[in-house]
Amino acid sequence: MSTMPEPKIVNGVNVTALFDTIEAVKGNPVIAKFNFRATNKWMGGEKNRTTIKDFTGALQEQRTEGKAFSFENGEHPVLLGEDKAPNPVEWLLHALIGCMTTTTAYHAASRGIKIDAIDSQIEGDLDLRGFLGLSQDVRKGFNAIRVRMRVKTKAEPATIKTLTAMSPVFDTVSRSVPVTVDVETY
Repeated sequence: MSTMPEPKIVNGVNVTALFDTIEAVKGNPVIAKFNFRATNKWMGGEKNRTTIKDFTGALQEQRTEGKAFSFENGEHPVLLGEDKAPNPVEWLLHALIGCMTTTTAYHAASRGIKIDAIDSQIEGDLDLRGFLGLSQDVRKGFNAIRVRMRVKTKAEPATIKTLTAMSPVFDTVSRSVPVTVDVETY
């Protein structure tokens, strides 16, 4: 009777399964194609709710039987809201630092780099003159984002920094991506 070897776990990541996934994608690149989706409903004023459930990946629909995740967006009173939820640019910072943290842990694990802790600070600068249409010279969104990660590891900071740049959200934010918008009225 043969037993399966125990999976190799580094940084809480099943590296055995990670390398199996890499080999599967090398054998069939279509496995790597994912489509993530979300819906959003305005609830009046600054309030709206985004719902995330199923997505397509690894050649099939995923999370079809699972629960949906809901996230509310709001605004602080200085931005004419009731401060009952983070605003969308705060969620963007959350998505960016969350993805960079997970990516760092996963890529470090794949290289056998042990990480004992990661804590981060992220901040972004935004000038409302762009959003308000008061200046064509000012971006509507962030004009700068700064991330400070502290990683407890024996690896060099430069090595860890290269891992953070593997983040899909970092890539999307730092290099931008085409966005198409279709609107219909009813």
